[in-house]
Amino acid sequence: MSNWQHMKKSGMYWIEETQTYVVKVWQKIRHRSHRSQIASWSNRRSLRDFVCLFLLGTTLSVAIAACGSSSASKADVKLNLVSFSVTQAAHDQIIPKFVAKWKKEHNQNVTFERSYGGSGSQADAVIKGSIEADVVHLALPLDVTKIQQAGLIQPHWEVEAAKGSIVSRSVATIVTRPGNPKGIKTWEDLAKDGVKLIAANPKTSGIAIWEFLALWGSVTQTGGDEAKALDFATKVYKNVPVLTASARDASDLFFQQGKGDVLINYENEVFLAEQKGEKQPYVVPGVNISIDNPVTVVDKNVEKHGTREVAEAFIDFLYSAEAQQEFAKLGYRPVNPNVVEEASKKYPQIQTFFTAQDLGGWDSLQKKFFNDGGIFDKVWTASKA
Repeated sequence: MSNWQHMKKSGMYWIEETQTYVVKVWQKIRHRSHRSQIASWSNRRSLRDFVCLFLLGTTLSVAIAACGSSSASKADVKLNLVSFSVTQAAHDQIIPKFVAKWKKEHNQNVTFERSYGGSGSQADAVIKGSIEADVVHLALPLDVTKIQQAGLIQPHWEVEAAKGSIVSRSVATIVTRPGNPKGIKTWEDLAKDGVKLIAANPKTSGIAIWEFLALWGSVTQTGGDEAKALDFATKVYKNVPVLTASARDASDLFFQQGKGDVLINYENEVFLAEQKGEKQPYVVPGVNISIDNPVTVVDKNVEKHGTREVAEAFIDFLYSAEAQQEFAKLGYRPVNPNVVEEASKKYPQIQTFFTAQDLGGWDSLQKKFFNDGGIFDKVWTASKA
C-alpha cells in the first residue's frame, strides 16, 4: 500500500471513529438529562459538554482530513533562466543534474524556461519585463548592476553567493584562420594594416566589453598610459568592418560565412568547438583579463513567482564540484577551489592577469568607456573617420 493510500485510509478511519464517539456521547447526555431531577441545569451543562466535544471532534476530523488529502509530492515549479549566449552548452549538462537532485530531495519536478542572447540585450529584456527571469547568469557584473538599478534586484547582490557571485570564468582568445596567415600572436598584432577583425558591439554584447577592456588593459597594465591605449584601440577598431549584436553572431559571421581574419572569443567557446571536432587555431595572449560571469536571483520576480527557494538552490548547485566540473569540461575556468587545481593543468598560463577592478571597477568603467559619448564611442567614430 502506498503512503498516500495508508494516510487516506487511516485518516478516514479516525474521522469515522471520532464522529461515532461524538454521537454516543450526545446520546448519553440526553439520556442522563431526562433522568436528572435538576433537568434545566443538566441540560445547560450537557449542551456545553456536547459543544466542546463536537468542536474537538470536528477539529480532529478537519486536521486528519487535511493530512489525508495532502499529496506526498509538491506541485511542479518552473524557473526562468536568462543567460548570455555561450553558456547554453554548459547549462545543457548542469540543469538535468540539478533537476534530478531536487526531485530526489524534495519530490518536486522543476522545469526550466531558458533564454540566451547577447548579455546586454538580455539584461535590457529583464529590465523591460519582456522576460521575467528568476535567475540571471550574465557575461559581466555590469549587466546585473543595471538590473539592480532598475529595482528588480536588491543591492549588494554580489555578496550573497560565493566568490562575489562569480560562478564561471574565462579569458580572451584570438582565433585565426588555419595556418595563421596574418601572423597574429599578440594583441598588438591586431592593429596591423590589412587585418580584418570580427567584433561585437559593447552596447549589446558582453564579449565585446571584455574585448575592449582586454585591449585597453594590454597597454595600461604593462606600463603604457591612457593616451597610448586610446591610440592603440583606435587602430584596432579601424580593422573592424562591422559590429555584431552578440558573441554568437560574431562567431557565425567568422565561421559560417568566412568573414574576417581574426575573431576575439571566449576561451571556453574555442575549447567547446574543439570538442565538436572543429579545429580552430588560436592564441591565448600572455597579457589577459579575467572574464568573470556573475549569477544571482532576480528578487522581484522570484517573490512574484514564489520560486526563491528553488532559484537559490539552483545557484548554490552551480558552485558545487559537480556543476563546476561540467563548466571545466566545456572550457570554463572553474571557481570552486576543489576543481581549480585539477582543471588548471589544461589551460595556457597567463603571465599578466588583470581584472575589471584593476582597471577602475565597473561603476567607473561604465561611465568612462561605455556610456553614450564615452571612450568607446570616440574610438569607434575616430576609427571610421
